[in-house]
Amino acid sequence: LAAQGVTEPFPIQGATLPNSLAGRDILGRGRTGSGKTLAFGLALLARTAGRRSEPRAPLAMVLVPTRELAQQVTDALTPYATAVNLRMATVVGGMSITKQSATLRRGAEVLVATPGRLKDLIERGDCRLDEVAITVLDEADQMADMGFMPQVVALLKQVEADGQRMLFSATLDKNIDRLVKMFLTDPVVHSVDPSAGAVTTMEHHVLHVMDETDKKAVATKIAARDGRVIMFVDTKRAADRFAKRLLASGVRAAALHGGRSQPQRNRTLDQFKNGQVTALVATNVAARGIHVDDLDLVVNVDPPTDHKDYLHRGGRTARAGESGSVVTLVLPEEKREMTRLMQDAGIAPRTTRVTSSDEELSRITGAREPSGIAIVVEVPQPTPPKQRTRSGGSGSGSAGSGGGTVRSGSRGRGRRGTGSGAGGAGGGAQGGGA
Repeated sequence: LAAQGVTEPFPIQGATLPNSLAGRDILGRGRTGSGKTLAFGLALLARTAGRRSEPRAPLAMVLVPTRELAQQVTDALTPYATAVNLRMATVVGGMSITKQSATLRRGAEVLVATPGRLKDLIERGDCRLDEVAITVLDEADQMADMGFMPQVVALLKQVEADGQRMLFSATLDKNIDRLVKMFLTDPVVHSVDPSAGAVTTMEHHVLHVMDETDKKAVATKIAARDGRVIMFVDTKRAADRFAKRLLASGVRAAALHGGRSQPQRNRTLDQFKNGQVTALVATNVAARGIHVDDLDLVVNVDPPTDHKDYLHRGGRTARAGESGSVVTLVLPEEKREMTRLMQDAGIAPRTTRVTSSDEELSRITGAREPSGIAIVVEVPQPTPPKQRTRSGGSGSGSAGSGGGTVRSGSRGRGRRGTGSGAGGAGGGAQGGGA
């Protein structure tokens, strides 16, 4: 923990760990970014350490709603799993089921999974859950929202009947209550009040704009700010269109949505995390489970229709005690609905009428005029297997840090696709680390 810079527990960790380490069932409510991954993960690993699983028979399981969250949980827990000699397997849709089957056949003590892919692997005979002694449901409310509840119930019926179960959710509604009554035994309830974190670390702004044209102009100026920003829109098509508009305006932007393959989405996220992309235009597929450090602004270009979506979108910023702002652009015909949504979310936002030329817009968001010089950031493409062994690895070859030959505006693809080459998306002749 110290090597990872973890020295003081966050509130939900301090509250839950004594009970979870003792084997009690846990019902935890925590704001996204409140530290709940380690709250359940450390107990799960500590209680599983010292055991060895049989092939295809994990000993502990974390169920999550999305591929992104599965990867996030895996990345967060891997250093600690390695420290106690536990093997992890991640099984999600959109990735090779053959490779996932092989990992399970070799044996893994800890399984991180999305419900649909895990169901497929069980039906293939590649996994069984009767040895699972510790089960975690993370972001349980989103699993219910996405219609996974029948699959989740079926999976939970397959684990050890007297095993430990921990359920974490940003919101607790009737669907979650049903799960609790069915599968948790005398659970200890821990709740970290979402509004407490919002009051102290997160600002909420509603910006009234005149019309659709002015909204696009306002959003473009915000995207051109000095610093990274996630901008949420309603549809995949809108995400692609707005990202294209931003690139043409001189903003290093990329779209992230369910229409992209998982490897493409992973590479786009890498570009955003390392600064090659500064404006990430996303649909709700990115609203949960993606942790980007030091992100201080989220913009709802298209307002969400549900207060839970608002809370989860906003949860991308002000994570784990950091500060941040959530800005929502609202057209005249959306005002009434936005007022209702904020009331449901328990938030009292600061409301400001703005135009794209207002100084107040810059003060709130850091908005500025984009350069107007078009930028090319290539949409990451999956690398064919035969190209992965070509010469021109990291830091070598004629195209600078990317390796290999790179045309202007593209990323270098060396042996491991690292670096970004001359004139690439990293910017300028120096490129940037990919």
